[in-house]
Amino acid sequence: MHHCLAHAAAGALLALATVIAPAQAAEPAVVLPAPALDAAPATGMQTAVLAGGCFWGVQGVFQHTRGVVNAVSGYAGGSKRTAQYELVTTGTTGHAETVEITYDPKEINYGKILQIFFSVAHDPTQLNRQGPDVGTQYRSAIFTVNDEQAKIASAYIAQLDAAKVYRSPIVTKVGPLQGFFPAEDYHQDYMTLHPRQPYIAYNDLPKVENLKTLFAANYRATPTLVRDAKNADRRAGTTGAATD
Repeated sequence: MHHCLAHAAAGALLALATVIAPAQAAEPAVVLPAPALDAAPATGMQTAVLAGGCFWGVQGVFQHTRGVVNAVSGYAGGSKRTAQYELVTTGTTGHAETVEITYDPKEINYGKILQIFFSVAHDPTQLNRQGPDVGTQYRSAIFTVNDEQAKIASAYIAQLDAAKVYRSPIVTKVGPLQGFFPAEDYHQDYMTLHPRQPYIAYNDLPKVENLKTLFAANYRATPTLVRDAKNADRRAGTTGAATD
C-alpha cells in the first residue's frame, strides 16, 4: 500500500539531486473560475474541512494562505477509535487524510478556499489516489459543517464540470462532517519542518509556489503553524484569557 510516509522514506536517497534541481509540478496549475455561489458574510472564525491526498501538502498550502489562522492535519470519515495513522493507511477505516482549516471570514471566504483547493492544492479528478499515494484514504472530499457549505461545494463542482476546466470529471465527494480527529504530532507542520525532504520538495513545495504565483493576494510568506497555535493557547490559558 502506497502512503506518503513510505514514499518519503524511499525517496531519501534522492535528496541531494532533488534539492539541487528545482521541483516541478507534474501538472501546471491554473486559476479556476471563482464559485458563482459563496457564503454569506459572517463574523467569528469559520471552519472548512478538506481532503485531497497526503495531508502534508494540503496543510502546507493553507498554512501559507492569508486569512487562515490554523490548519491541522487529521482524519475524517471514520470513527474516533480508528483515527490512527497506522490504521488509516490500511485504507479500511473509512477515514481520509484531511485538513481542518480555521479562517477569518473578514480576510478570506469559503469560496476562495475552495477555489484554492481545486486550483493548486490537489487534482480533484484522481479517484482514491493523489500522485504516488493510492487508497481511499487519499480520496478527494469536502466535509461540510453546515447546509450552506454543502450547497456551495456541490454547486462549485457542478460549475467546474460544466465549464470543462479539467480533461476528466471531478470525483470529489461532498458530505457532512461527522467528526474530525487531529493527526499525530509528527504529521503537523510537516512541510515547514522538512522542506528538503524529497517527497515534500517534489510533490508539495510546487503547490505553495503555485499559490504564490496564481493567488498572490491570498499568499502569506510566513506560514501559520499548529505549534504556534498550541503555544498561543497555552499562554492564554496561563494568563487566564479565553481560549475558544
